[in-house]
Amino acid sequence: MNTGQESRSYARGSRDAPLLDSTIGAVLERTATLYPDREALVVVPEGVRLRWREFLEEVDRVARGMAAMGVGKGHRVAIWATNRSQWVLTQFATARIGAVMVNINPGYGSRELHYALEQSETQTLVAISGFRSANYLQMIAEICPEAVGAKPNDWRSESLPHLRNLVLAGEGQPLAGMGRWDEMVTAGDAVDTEGVEGETGTSLSPHDPINIQYTSGTTGYPKGAVLTHHNIVNNAWLVGQRMELTCRDSVCIPVPFYHCFGMVLGNMACAVQGATMVIPAEAFDPWTTLKAIEKERCTAVYGVPTMFIRELEHPEFSQVDLGSLRTGIMAGSPCPIEVMKQVVDKMHCREMTIAYGLTESSPVITQTGVSDPLRTRVTTVGRPLPHTEVKIVDPGSGEVAPRGTPGELCTRGYLVMSGYYRNPRATREAIDSEGWLHTGDLATLDEEGYCRITGRVKDMIIRGGENVYPREIEEFLYTHPAVSDVQVVGVPDARMGEEVLAWIQLKEPGMATDRDIKDFCRGKIAKFKIPRYIKFVDSYPMTVTGKIQKYRIREIAIRELGLEDISNTPTA
Repeated sequence: MNTGQESRSYARGSRDAPLLDSTIGAVLERTATLYPDREALVVVPEGVRLRWREFLEEVDRVARGMAAMGVGKGHRVAIWATNRSQWVLTQFATARIGAVMVNINPGYGSRELHYALEQSETQTLVAISGFRSANYLQMIAEICPEAVGAKPNDWRSESLPHLRNLVLAGEGQPLAGMGRWDEMVTAGDAVDTEGVEGETGTSLSPHDPINIQYTSGTTGYPKGAVLTHHNIVNNAWLVGQRMELTCRDSVCIPVPFYHCFGMVLGNMACAVQGATMVIPAEAFDPWTTLKAIEKERCTAVYGVPTMFIRELEHPEFSQVDLGSLRTGIMAGSPCPIEVMKQVVDKMHCREMTIAYGLTESSPVITQTGVSDPLRTRVTTVGRPLPHTEVKIVDPGSGEVAPRGTPGELCTRGYLVMSGYYRNPRATREAIDSEGWLHTGDLATLDEEGYCRITGRVKDMIIRGGENVYPREIEEFLYTHPAVSDVQVVGVPDARMGEEVLAWIQLKEPGMATDRDIKDFCRGKIAKFKIPRYIKFVDSYPMTVTGKIQKYRIREIAIRELGLEDISNTPTA
């Protein structure tokens, strides 16, 4: 480090223990050998219950079935499904044969599906029949009409030239050109067991690409972040270590698998540590999550803040026994201090951790520890994981900022993605020449290396020349006794440049008025930080993962307030 770096915003995680040099398949074999009779996977709605030995056997059956279809090392296999057993089996089966799994958002429409399949050059699509009101089969027929009247493997798509196989996972009547999951698995029984990883098995490297995850960008098309065995295995391993997960733990995973949170921190972390994956439902529901924790005696639970809020506010929350819980992860969006306190006190998660990261970093960059003081765990997102570098830079100059000064968080190390698939320009924009991944998040770093996220670079509000950080205002408004949730954004203003707007969810309708909120602020926060606009809402626009889409709040507010014509409207 440069002289004087100690006073700058830079931190590096411990390098005391080496990183794991294993493929996902090798990790799974090791866990199945060490803990053959411990439960690996419990899927509550399906009644599936597999021990690690059984799980490995089922994964290898699926892998052989894929191999029988011609899937091999480097081939792309897309999975378009909710949280089901087939999703987990596909995740590990593709890794066993070196295929690259492409995660498809369950909320995608036909246009988005076509883009992901075409851009990733997917050869095989595994899909369920639909989710809620969305008919997946109808959308597949729309983008691949050649499969409607043909036999499986007897068609070619004009607009998706790489696509060769369609597989229906679960119930429903498949398209004529679509095979069934069970048929695929049965066909694999004829494949040589010794060749489960195919002829490529011995040539698989921990640094091979194994996953493409599409980021939910606010503008333009999503970008496909390419992750390797090395990225995923080690991030899962180090996150589990910081939570002190062991083979005696049982993790309730209500977050979606298609996102890193569910796939890496959930499924993969359990596989590395030998813990049990508990899947409460296909999609998040607060009551089924609470009941699954009670029934399976889960010791850990995951979620974004909105999930925990819905669990805590469920009318029958007091009727479930959550005494088995000790830890978990709250991540995905800023974690309100008051919510975290309730999770620790009311859900018995005395060792709950906060994690921060993004898809491009596999995903976790920083995380609190189970023994960190409560105040640290409710005011920061922890310190960098081992083998992870973090620095805070001035967004304008790119220079490392002084300690405690907000700037853009950048990270470097094993966790950084290989790049965006078939998008070198976007890769260069995200990862600089020295290997630093620029997150786009504003943060501060204290003397002990703990990080605090203060917002997005693009979300920062500049009002009359004053920098306003939405997170700071949100944390303050959470202390109002009537406020359940709050989101703050900037909207354009002809005189001040931008003004502060707050969308607030109340614990009960009518508990507070616009004037009550502003009176609560006066004298406690600076006048320029008090929201000019306040709107009481029942819900927020969200992604499938439960992330609140602030850019959509801004768009809606601009339209409702009639601010479209102001020239300095901030971009999403």
